[in-house]
Amino acid sequence: MGVLAVYGVKDAATRIYYGLHNLQHRGQEGGGIATFDESGKYYRHRGLGLLSEIFTNGELSHMPGEMGIGSVKYANDAQGGIENVEPLFFHHRGGDFAVASDGNVVNARQIADYLERRGVIFQTGMHSEILAHLIKKTAGEDRIINLIKALNMMEGGFAFIIMTPSRIYACRDKHGIKPLCLGELDGGYVVSSESCAFEIMGAKFIRDIEPGEILSLDAHGIRSTSYSRYSRHRMCAMEYIYFARPDSDIDGCNVHMYRKEAGRRLARECPVEADVVVGVPESGSSAAMGYAEGSGIPYEMGLVKHKYVGRTFIQPVQSMRELGVKMKLSPVHSIVGGKRVVLVDDSIVRGTTSLKIVKLLRDAGATEVHVRIASPMMRFPCHYGVDTSTREELLCSTRGLEEACKMIGADSLGYLSPESTRDSCFGCADPCQACFTGEYPTLLYDDQNSED
Repeated sequence: MGVLAVYGVKDAATRIYYGLHNLQHRGQEGGGIATFDESGKYYRHRGLGLLSEIFTNGELSHMPGEMGIGSVKYANDAQGGIENVEPLFFHHRGGDFAVASDGNVVNARQIADYLERRGVIFQTGMHSEILAHLIKKTAGEDRIINLIKALNMMEGGFAFIIMTPSRIYACRDKHGIKPLCLGELDGGYVVSSESCAFEIMGAKFIRDIEPGEILSLDAHGIRSTSYSRYSRHRMCAMEYIYFARPDSDIDGCNVHMYRKEAGRRLARECPVEADVVVGVPESGSSAAMGYAEGSGIPYEMGLVKHKYVGRTFIQPVQSMRELGVKMKLSPVHSIVGGKRVVLVDDSIVRGTTSLKIVKLLRDAGATEVHVRIASPMMRFPCHYGVDTSTREELLCSTRGLEEACKMIGADSLGYLSPESTRDSCFGCADPCQACFTGEYPTLLYDDQNSED
């Protein structure tokens, strides 16, 4: 999921709309924008599908105001439907507010049980609603006090943006698992999941929001509050490996440069004799360039991505993922035909994409297909927002290298080591690699531990 907010900027809704287009890679199942005008009147429009399918009838012109928040999302089966599309809006005697979020709260069920015993009725499956009810339930003289208390009850990897009629709060989890950054625009401010949104908006990057930090944006300017004494930098490695756009800088590290360095290290760790290096568009392309540099094997565009087809991993159900792979890529026969191909991809989750692509290349005449993955084996479920909730979904949870290679139909298979995954990141010294190593940066709740 991706979130974005602007404060003190004319035509806020339109600016958010364009910024969200540069975050569309983070979610394609739904999206929405909400604004407050100067009188405190609230406006919102949201829908299912891509932004270009949601805002089709001049809705932005009917959303006045110089402040607003927006969201794009992907969802699993349990979080589908329009009621789960953010921003969510809440009426409260202390003042109305809206919330949008990225990530996951791992103790959400415990907090929901706590709130339900006190009379709360939930309307959605979103963790933004849990935060909203915690803000309303905690006792404090100032909303920032309520917000601090609420965030300290929540564990996981998340970014929340909260908008009141006069202020925007931007909150990042204390472990720094999810990205969130601040920019400047026309004398006002922008907050985004990724810095790539700033370019299209004409905004200037200022800094990353720190783990455990709340930024308040209002008529007084920017104020920073730390809500936790236990903050640390554990950025999700999958942000660098897969989720983020290559033109984003996250915690001081450019995503494209990270992927190229990972590819170079992969070439040293998993060499193979071949004729061409082919990257899986688009998140595998940078790593393929690095692999080619590190190995001396020419890089070629052996796969072409069809435009207007979304990311197959973040489709909500498996049948849609399998259909999406067939629609997504075409091999370039003259490039791969009769060649030994090194196929470089960012990761293997369920194995669906890899199996289909290997077959595509063989059908196009490739004599050998050697798959190289610019990340470690994904053996454990992610509890922080990546849609891999059970080990049974993962290709390598119970399979070794040889069996996994056989499952995807490759001639050989190689993965990057966790050490090189860590060392490829110049900005975060200790990124979260829980889905690779099983070492989670937070406590886990419910029955999740039983799977690991």
